[in-house]
Amino acid sequence: MRALLIIDMQLGSFRPYELRYDTFAVIDRINRLSEAFRKNGDLVIFIQHDGTKENCFLPGTEDWSLLPELIRGPTDIFVSKTVNDSFYETELQTLLTSSGVTELVLTGCATDFCVDATIKSALTKDYSITVAADGHTTADSPIIPARQVIDYFNWLWSEMTSTGGMIRVETCDVIL
Repeated sequence: MRALLIIDMQLGSFRPYELRYDTFAVIDRINRLSEAFRKNGDLVIFIQHDGTKENCFLPGTEDWSLLPELIRGPTDIFVSKTVNDSFYETELQTLLTSSGVTELVLTGCATDFCVDATIKSALTKDYSITVAADGHTTADSPIIPARQVIDYFNWLWSEMTSTGGMIRVETCDVIL
Protein backbone atom coordinates (compact mmCIF):
# COMPACT_ATOMS: atom_id res chain seq x y z
CA MET A 1 0.00 0.00 0.00
CA ARG A 2 1.17 3.51 -0.84
CA ALA A 3 0.36 6.89 0.66
CA LEU A 4 0.69 10.34 -0.85
CA LEU A 5 1.67 12.92 1.75
CA ILE A 6 0.69 16.50 0.88
CA ILE A 7 2.49 18.66 3.41
CA ASP A 8 1.45 22.17 4.53
CA MET A 9 -0.26 23.36 1.35
CA GLN A 10 -2.14 25.91 3.45
CA LEU A 11 -3.34 29.42 2.64
CA GLY A 12 -1.12 30.98 5.29
CA SER A 13 2.01 29.77 3.50
CA PHE A 14 0.91 31.21 0.15
CA ARG A 15 0.18 34.86 0.88
CA PRO A 16 0.67 35.95 -1.82
CA TYR A 17 0.63 32.85 -4.04
CA GLU A 18 3.72 34.21 -5.81
CA LEU A 19 5.67 33.88 -2.56
CA ARG A 20 6.29 30.20 -3.35
CA TYR A 21 8.10 28.95 -6.43
CA ASP A 22 5.92 27.65 -9.31
CA THR A 23 2.82 27.54 -7.08
CA PHE A 24 0.10 26.78 -9.61
CA ALA A 25 2.11 24.14 -11.47
CA VAL A 26 2.95 22.42 -8.16
CA ILE A 27 -0.74 22.45 -7.20
CA ASP A 28 -1.63 20.93 -10.58
CA ARG A 29 0.95 18.16 -10.21
CA ILE A 30 -0.19 17.37 -6.66
CA ASN A 31 -3.80 17.18 -7.89
CA ARG A 32 -2.81 14.78 -10.68
CA LEU A 33 -0.97 12.57 -8.18
CA SER A 34 -3.81 12.61 -5.66
CA GLU A 35 -6.37 11.66 -8.31
CA ALA A 36 -4.19 8.73 -9.42
CA PHE A 37 -3.71 7.58 -5.80
CA ARG A 38 -7.45 7.71 -5.12
CA LYS A 39 -8.24 5.74 -8.31
CA ASN A 40 -5.68 3.11 -7.28
CA GLY A 41 -7.11 2.77 -3.76
CA ASP A 42 -4.01 4.26 -2.14
CA LEU A 43 -4.10 6.78 0.71
CA VAL A 44 -4.06 10.54 0.25
CA ILE A 45 -3.01 12.31 3.43
CA PHE A 46 -3.06 16.07 3.88
CA ILE A 47 -0.71 17.30 6.60
CA GLN A 48 -1.57 20.68 8.12
CA HIS A 49 0.68 22.75 10.34
CA ASP A 50 -0.88 23.90 13.60
CA GLY A 51 1.17 26.97 14.51
CA THR A 52 -0.51 27.65 17.82
CA LYS A 53 2.96 27.84 19.47
CA GLU A 54 3.94 30.55 16.97
CA ASN A 55 0.50 32.25 17.01
CA CYS A 56 -0.13 31.48 13.33
CA PHE A 57 -1.91 28.79 11.28
CA LEU A 58 -4.45 28.44 14.06
CA PRO A 59 -6.85 25.53 13.46
CA GLY A 60 -10.13 26.72 12.01
CA THR A 61 -8.73 29.97 10.62
CA GLU A 62 -8.32 30.90 6.97
CA ASP A 63 -4.51 30.55 7.19
CA TRP A 64 -4.97 26.97 8.48
CA SER A 65 -7.17 26.06 5.49
CA LEU A 66 -5.83 24.08 2.56
CA LEU A 67 -5.41 25.91 -0.73
CA PRO A 68 -8.83 25.94 -2.42
CA GLU A 69 -7.33 24.67 -5.71
CA LEU A 70 -6.35 21.35 -4.10
CA ILE A 71 -8.72 18.52 -4.93
CA ARG A 72 -9.96 16.61 -1.93
CA GLY A 73 -11.71 13.24 -1.87
CA PRO A 74 -14.14 11.66 0.59
CA THR A 75 -11.56 9.11 1.78
CA ASP A 76 -8.70 11.58 2.24
CA ILE A 77 -7.10 11.74 5.66
CA PHE A 78 -6.10 14.93 7.49
CA VAL A 79 -3.28 15.04 10.04
CA SER A 80 -2.36 18.01 12.20
CA LYS A 81 1.26 18.60 13.22
CA THR A 82 2.97 21.19 15.43
CA VAL A 83 6.59 20.96 14.23
CA ASN A 84 8.37 20.46 10.90
CA ASP A 85 8.41 16.65 11.13
CA SER A 86 4.97 15.26 10.20
CA PHE A 87 5.60 12.17 12.33
CA TYR A 88 6.53 13.93 15.58
CA GLU A 89 3.75 13.48 18.17
CA THR A 90 1.07 12.91 15.49
CA GLU A 91 -1.06 9.92 14.55
CA LEU A 92 0.67 9.61 11.15
CA GLN A 93 2.83 6.58 11.99
CA THR A 94 -0.09 4.70 13.57
CA LEU A 95 -2.28 5.50 10.57
CA LEU A 96 0.32 4.27 8.09
CA THR A 97 1.05 1.11 10.06
CA SER A 98 -2.61 0.19 10.52
CA SER A 99 -3.21 0.69 6.78
CA GLY A 100 -0.22 -1.45 5.77
CA VAL A 101 1.58 1.42 4.05
CA THR A 102 5.18 0.64 3.11
CA GLU A 103 5.75 3.28 0.41
CA LEU A 104 5.39 7.05 0.70
CA VAL A 105 5.28 9.67 -2.03
CA LEU A 106 5.99 13.13 -0.66
CA THR A 107 4.88 16.54 -1.91
CA GLY A 108 4.17 19.93 -0.39
CA CYS A 109 5.59 23.03 1.20
CA ALA A 110 8.23 24.02 2.34
CA THR A 111 11.01 22.05 0.69
CA ASP A 112 13.71 23.11 3.14
CA PHE A 113 11.66 22.78 6.32
CA CYS A 114 8.65 20.50 6.69
CA VAL A 115 9.15 18.41 3.54
CA ASP A 116 12.82 17.78 4.36
CA ALA A 117 12.15 17.00 8.04
CA THR A 118 9.38 14.56 7.14
CA ILE A 119 11.51 12.77 4.53
CA LYS A 120 14.37 12.30 6.96
CA SER A 121 12.02 11.05 9.66
CA ALA A 122 10.35 8.62 7.23
CA LEU A 123 13.78 7.26 6.27
CA THR A 124 14.44 6.25 9.87
CA LYS A 125 11.16 4.34 9.86
CA ASP A 126 12.23 2.16 6.91
CA TYR A 127 9.68 3.41 4.39
CA SER A 128 10.38 3.29 0.69
CA ILE A 129 10.18 6.94 -0.29
CA THR A 130 9.62 8.69 -3.57
CA VAL A 131 9.95 12.44 -3.53
CA ALA A 132 8.03 14.21 -6.27
CA ALA A 133 10.90 16.35 -7.57
CA ASP A 134 8.50 18.89 -9.08
CA GLY A 135 5.77 18.45 -6.46
CA HIS A 136 7.23 20.54 -3.65
CA THR A 137 7.91 24.23 -3.31
CA THR A 138 9.44 26.88 -1.10
CA ALA A 139 10.14 30.61 -1.01
CA ASP A 140 13.35 32.47 -1.73
CA SER A 141 15.59 32.57 1.33
CA PRO A 142 17.64 35.66 2.20
CA ILE A 143 20.70 34.00 0.62
CA ILE A 144 19.48 31.57 -2.06
CA PRO A 145 16.62 31.60 -4.58
CA ALA A 146 13.81 29.05 -4.17
CA ARG A 147 14.64 27.25 -7.44
CA GLN A 148 18.18 26.58 -6.17
CA VAL A 149 16.86 25.41 -2.79
CA ILE A 150 14.56 22.94 -4.55
CA ASP A 151 17.33 21.70 -6.86
CA TYR A 152 19.72 21.32 -3.93
CA PHE A 153 17.27 19.28 -1.81
CA ASN A 154 16.29 17.09 -4.77
CA TRP A 155 19.99 16.31 -5.23
CA LEU A 156 20.54 15.81 -1.48
CA TRP A 157 17.64 13.39 -1.13
CA SER A 158 18.70 11.43 -4.22
CA GLU A 159 22.13 10.90 -2.65
CA MET A 160 20.98 9.85 0.82
CA THR A 161 21.57 6.35 2.09
CA SER A 162 18.29 4.77 3.06
CA THR A 163 17.74 2.49 6.00
CA GLY A 164 15.36 -0.46 5.36
CA GLY A 165 13.53 1.08 2.43
CA MET A 166 14.77 3.15 -0.46
CA ILE A 167 14.63 6.75 -1.55
CA ARG A 168 14.07 8.03 -5.09
CA VAL A 169 13.52 11.48 -6.49
CA GLU A 170 11.29 11.43 -9.59
CA THR A 171 9.13 13.90 -11.47
CA CYS A 172 5.39 13.62 -11.10
CA ASP A 173 5.11 12.35 -14.69
CA VAL A 174 7.47 9.48 -13.92
CA ILE A 175 5.60 8.66 -10.70
CA LEU A 176 2.31 8.59 -12.63
